[in-house]
Amino acid sequence: MIELTLAELADVTGGTLHGDPATAVTGAPSVDSRAVDPGGLFVAVAGEHVDGHDFAAAALAGGAAAVLASRPLDGPCVVVDDVVVALGLVARHVVDRLDGLRVVGVTGSAGKTSVKDLLAHLLAGFGPTVAPTGSFNNELGVPLTVLRADERTRFLVVEMGARGVGHIRLLCDIAPPDVAVVLNVGSAHLGEFGSPERTAQAKGELVEALRPDGIAVLNADDVRVAAMASRTQAPVLTFGGEGADVAATDVSLDASGEVDLVVVHAGQRRPAHLPLLGEHQAANAAAALAVVQALGLDVDRAVDALATARPASPMRMQREVRADGLVVVNDAYNANPESAAAAVDALAAMGGEGATYAVLGEMLELGEGSDAAHRALGEHAVARGVDHVLAVGAGAAPVAEGAGERGHAVPDTDAAVAWLRERVAPGDAVLVKASRGSRLERVADALLTG
Repeated sequence: MIELTLAELADVTGGTLHGDPATAVTGAPSVDSRAVDPGGLFVAVAGEHVDGHDFAAAALAGGAAAVLASRPLDGPCVVVDDVVVALGLVARHVVDRLDGLRVVGVTGSAGKTSVKDLLAHLLAGFGPTVAPTGSFNNELGVPLTVLRADERTRFLVVEMGARGVGHIRLLCDIAPPDVAVVLNVGSAHLGEFGSPERTAQAKGELVEALRPDGIAVLNADDVRVAAMASRTQAPVLTFGGEGADVAATDVSLDASGEVDLVVVHAGQRRPAHLPLLGEHQAANAAAALAVVQALGLDVDRAVDALATARPASPMRMQREVRADGLVVVNDAYNANPESAAAAVDALAAMGGEGATYAVLGEMLELGEGSDAAHRALGEHAVARGVDHVLAVGAGAAPVAEGAGERGHAVPDTDAAVAWLRERVAPGDAVLVKASRGSRLERVADALLTG
């Protein structure tokens, strides 16, 4: 974070200063009093269950220089009406001050985190890069990411999520994009958006936020995304399959589920290997490489760097091998019909001499089509040759119905662990996939610890 005094923070946020105006904040902000940077800003968010103000004293004692708060506290602080809104104002102030910074905004119904992780890896080879940790993609996570940038930062990657129309527009006010990447319009949060058209309306706000000298990077294979070209005056660069400006073709998976592909750009074809799991990662690679091209960087150099990519965010196609050879793929951070099907496809490709087990929990926020979507996922798993399909929890029960004779249903994670321990053997492969609320990572953890 660039250095800001309390006086500057008060001026930017319209807040009331308590303490020495010359007190300098030099470290990154934090909402966790246990993880404050020396000289950092503690952001006292009053949540539904925990009030950050109760931990402000601990944050200051732990090295924070000041607190951004909504009520006066003992110690240096700036008091504002809304802490989250104020944090966004500070982040926008920092973006405006950092000359030469290129901001890349990424959105989509699925794949945002995978693509931002790939971008962080590729862009780091060209200059200092800041990207979110985990899925910091909302009105709190975006400014927390932005405020990790400083005068040395060349590239800032911002993941932008939305649960309704207008959300991404607000995030773009915090971090106006130079490059806007829209990956896809799918079923995630369909229960909240109401229709794919409303989802597209919301995701396209990222493209609308571009200045004419920006660049839109759009999925040529998604008709709703491709149509977003009409929503900007900026140039458009496409990614996807054959025919896109940056294409991933001849995609296949090796025995471990990792991706082999051919990258096509500027009339050239280059074979590449991406050590991430699942065919869907090829499209993610094409999107990331298109951003490299949009930024005027060396795409061939970035293609070479694909070979050294590694999973960077936990519980996203995270492959672990137990001492006896049991393979466990933990993809339990989130799920929607598209990402779950892609994960199942990766599992099917890993099937060798051992059996394959798809452990699938509920995909949340799908609305009225939830049962049908879960049933279709079970059918898909069987069609791809998965040997056993285990549905965990009442909401996921239609998965087992769709899987027919290969389907099994259990009420909770404890029952799932017990069922699996009676059956899995060395050399088998187990996929664990569900929306975050299902906490299915506990199944993966239990299997890995024996």
